[in-house]
Amino acid sequence: MDDGRSPKRRADGLDPNRGDFLAQAEPYRRELLAHCYRMTGSLHDAEDLVQETFLRAWKSYDRFEGKSSVRTWLHRIATNTCLTSLEGRQRRPLPTGLGAPSSQPTDDLVERAEVLWLEPLPDSSSEDPSDPSVIVGSRESVRLAFVAALQHLSPRQRAVLVLRDVLQWKAAEVADAIGTSVAAVNSLLQRARAQLDAVGPSQDDQLSPPESAEAREQLARYISAFEDYDIERLVEMFTAEAIWEMPPFDGWYQGGPAIGALIHHNCPANAAGDMRLLPLTANGQPAAAMYMRLPETGGRHVPFQLHVLDLGPDGITHVVAFLDTSLFAKFGLPEAL
Repeated sequence: MDDGRSPKRRADGLDPNRGDFLAQAEPYRRELLAHCYRMTGSLHDAEDLVQETFLRAWKSYDRFEGKSSVRTWLHRIATNTCLTSLEGRQRRPLPTGLGAPSSQPTDDLVERAEVLWLEPLPDSSSEDPSDPSVIVGSRESVRLAFVAALQHLSPRQRAVLVLRDVLQWKAAEVADAIGTSVAAVNSLLQRARAQLDAVGPSQDDQLSPPESAEAREQLARYISAFEDYDIERLVEMFTAEAIWEMPPFDGWYQGGPAIGALIHHNCPANAAGDMRLLPLTANGQPAAAMYMRLPETGGRHVPFQLHVLDLGPDGITHVVAFLDTSLFAKFGLPEAL
């Protein structure tokens, strides 16, 4: 039966209905990127997987019968593309996820280049939470701690939990999407939720949204303390249990004094003005891009670290300082200041 999606092909072999594929699919690119990011923990991988998703979808568009929405169909393709990509791959942790105790700030820094580390997500690449039709716009679903917790799940557990709890799909839809039974989906979801409860962020965490006056003020003071090279003022901003980690180094540090000592012993800055920070948002959280003035850069400030912060009512509770400077271009940041 002709469903309107399979007309006769032209003499050149192309399907005339494929011409509107991009018009149908492009509005979902950003949320597909966030979906692939949740699955992989990597912005770089997510971008490649979205491209692969679009290619697979374009090739099969003439067979799309419209039994589901284009959005659902694309998420189904993206999920299976991610599952294929994740076969045999190691998870992407943060240093706190390696299972070692906190480090001493005077210890030597140990770089683990062989580890595939979790990466941050620019907010411009996540979904628009002002659109009520886009359920996946929730900041919690791209929060760095949540994505780090997802890495403790198997790829299929990850897929089931994201499809059920983030995209709000029914169990039967998930089962059909990943080729399994409803019973298997429910079992995978139960185990995934239990594991997430054990390693995931606390539901009681009260984080300040990045656009709030409190968060903007805290971030401005954080930036000012770094730019003034005022470590004492910086230490006062951290809570007693605050955590600092900076992949690709495998150590993590707890408490303001330890974090201050770490910065004092290892930061290449020597005086006020050596560091400049630009405020931004990442993973639905306040963030800052740090540029460092080094002797070999001729006085220019060059990319150094990208900080993603958890800001609570009592101060800074967590900072992940990413040293992968290739991320600066992904965030649309300048090459130098």
